[in-house]
Amino acid sequence: MAYSNSNKKLVPEAMSALDKFKYEVASEVGVNLKEGYNGDISSRDAGRIGGNMVKKMVQKYENEMLNR
Repeated sequence: MAYSNSNKKLVPEAMSALDKFKYEVASEVGVNLKEGYNGDISSRDAGRIGGNMVKKMVQKYENEMLNR
């Protein structure tokens, strides 16, 4: 069965910034991502990247809310 990605991008212009952010976080946690397909990385490493991205975004939001 073929699956298609039906995720809609709310702000398509932000995709390049998020992609850059993903590579920065991957570098920080010691995961070597290459351009294009990265299906060979483990689920644990992918989770570390995504989890750290979310953690940093939440921290940034919380800091901005405290500085208002």
